[in-house]
Amino acid sequence: MDTHRLGAIRAFLESKRMPYRYYEEAGCGSIQFEHRGLSYHIWEYPPEEPGAQSNVRSAGRTEDFGPDYEREILEILKTW
Repeated sequence: MDTHRLGAIRAFLESKRMPYRYYEEAGCGSIQFEHRGLSYHIWEYPPEEPGAQSNVRSAGRTEDFGPDYEREILEILKTW
C-alpha cells in the first residue's frame, strides 16, 4: 500500500517517464517537475483544508484546486 500523498499524480508522471521531485511534510505532499522547459508544482494544503495549489494549467500562474484536486489536476496533465 502506498502511504505517500499525491499517489495518482506520481503514478501518472512515472508512466510518462517524467522525472519529478516529491516531498512530504506535516501530512502534505509536494511535487515539482519540468515539462517542455517549464517548471511546475503541486502543493497540497493541510488535511483540515482539503485542496492544493498548482500551476499545471498555466505555468506562469498559480491557482487553487478544491477537495477533488488530484482528479482535477490529473485531467489537466492528461491533455499535455
